[in-house]
Amino acid sequence: PCRMSSWCTIESDPGVFTELLTTWGVEAVQVEELYSLDDAVFADLTPAYGLIFLFKWRAGERDERPVISVPGLFFARQVINNACATQALLSIILNCPHVSIGKDLSEFREFTREFTPEVRGLALSNCDLVRETHNSFARPEPWVVDKEKVADEDDDVYHFIAYVPFNGVLYELDGLKDGPISLGPCTSDDWMLIARPEIQKRIESYSHKEIRFNLMAMIKSKRVVYGETLERLGQELQCLGEGDEDASRRIAVEEQIVTIRHKLQNEEEKIERWRQENIRRRHNYVPFIVELLRILAQNKQLMPLLERAMEKERKKKEEAKKEETEPTKNMSS
Repeated sequence: PCRMSSWCTIESDPGVFTELLTTWGVEAVQVEELYSLDDAVFADLTPAYGLIFLFKWRAGERDERPVISVPGLFFARQVINNACATQALLSIILNCPHVSIGKDLSEFREFTREFTPEVRGLALSNCDLVRETHNSFARPEPWVVDKEKVADEDDDVYHFIAYVPFNGVLYELDGLKDGPISLGPCTSDDWMLIARPEIQKRIESYSHKEIRFNLMAMIKSKRVVYGETLERLGQELQCLGEGDEDASRRIAVEEQIVTIRHKLQNEEEKIERWRQENIRRRHNYVPFIVELLRILAQNKQLMPLLERAMEKERKKKEEAKKEETEPTKNMSS
């Protein structure tokens, strides 16, 4: 189990991040996973508040871009391990003045307004609400470990950064750096298009075999957006008359209403699926697994099952090795 004074690794998942935001008191906001950088994907995200990008961190990598100080922009240095996902979320939501973020986060933002990035990072590490919600998604472990594991050079370490539009400028916020990086002027309509080449450039700096990237967007709740759209369309429908032009428009509006209702239903089902998945993430299956193994051993079924599994794995490796050598033989012939 994770000690509540430390920060545990959590899964990079839109359902997890959305529940984190909701538990902190943020209203009408959700996180969506993106599978491409196409215009059509970005167009479906409006209004969007920021992007969260996960990539493999490489020790010793230099970044010559200058960091700056931006009055009013929330930026905190990352002073604790495993908190970069939560820090990326907060880097976006605490820079959205028009989003209701709840009493606790509002007070935290105001309390840390005049702090340096380092002190702000320390304040974040000691914020009970944020830490305890983050750690509620820690994976149950069968053993209690007194010493935290420190990654060595053979371990894959991943890091989150945020892209946030603020006062007409797009910023890259990385808690491992000394300050924000300006990516240039932007508008509420084009900031994601400006962020796209920056993300693409970072992806292309890795080997073509590296595919472990994750991009998510923090957006206005789709349920709220669809609800507002249905209300607007319903009002328009009531105002339409009986003429030919109005009749044609009525048909179009009714078709839109059917489409939006279908999207809303799909969204409700997705949110419920996220809720169920998060319950399973938090559930401790270790006692069940230990008891199952104990019963199998008691009935003398454990070792035969283990031996069959090992034999199956051995054959699988032999077949894979055979497939690797066959192309070489064909090429030599």
